[in-house]
Amino acid sequence: MTQHAGTPSTPGERANALLQVLKQKDLIPEGYIEHLTQLMAHQWSPDNGARVVAKAWVDPQFRELLLRDGTAACAQFGYTGPQGEYIVALEDTPTLKNVIVCSLCSCTNWPVLGLPPEWYKGFEFRARLVREGRTVLRELGTQLPDEVTVKVWDTSAESRYLVLPMRPVGSESMDEEALRKLITKDALIGVALPRVA
Repeated sequence: MTQHAGTPSTPGERANALLQVLKQKDLIPEGYIEHLTQLMAHQWSPDNGARVVAKAWVDPQFRELLLRDGTAACAQFGYTGPQGEYIVALEDTPTLKNVIVCSLCSCTNWPVLGLPPEWYKGFEFRARLVREGRTVLRELGTQLPDEVTVKVWDTSAESRYLVLPMRPVGSESMDEEALRKLITKDALIGVALPRVA
């Protein structure tokens, strides 16, 4: 389709034009976009984060490593790559509920959380969570007792967060695989609590 002067191009057309320029200048390796697309579609998933959390719930040594060096702990599973550097695990306690957000854009710890959900990208969500975290959590269905402090952590290029939620009551007899199924992307972001059905 021919563009006429003053007619804006679509986002896809702009992205393709930029890709062609990057390739012409040898600034992007051949197959890079295809490889990244495969990673996003098939390897970056909240199931990865669920495996990390379930392991931390059943293995005290791994839990200690996760809290000390989240990047190294996640790397034990092979969860590395773009947006997976500088992983910090935030431990929930009976008096502290951690929640992550990116107030500037919508970045997350892709290898462990997968791509961000649509609601996470919204300006209103990002702005309100920073200002009124408890209210936003309640609106999302997470009611916390008054004695629980809500702490919002702002993701940046220097720190990619993963919430380590408390292991739910009633899960004591569950094995690691069963525990993994209790952990959702929302729980890893901190806006939900894992629950035994």
